[in-house]
Amino acid sequence: MSEKTLKVELVSADSSVWSGAAKMVVAKTVEGEIGLLPGHEPMLAILASGEVRVTLPEGEIKTFSAEDGFLSVEHDVVTVVARNASLA
Repeated sequence: MSEKTLKVELVSADSSVWSGAAKMVVAKTVEGEIGLLPGHEPMLAILASGEVRVTLPEGEIKTFSAEDGFLSVEHDVVTVVARNASLA
């Protein structure tokens, strides 16, 4: 049986920064840091400037900087839209 994953899309105002599968996403929102795992309930959150950390299925962690945007989760799809985003 394969492990469930999240489909992650990280985009900035003018380009796609990264997309792929992940087993966990951690992001800083205006209400605090949140961790997202497969099966998370649908939500929409406003990003605070800071890091978005994506843990890949094999365990590698990719770190991105993101500011001025939002994050949405629905059906194991995490979309991060930021005015500025880049690989940290």
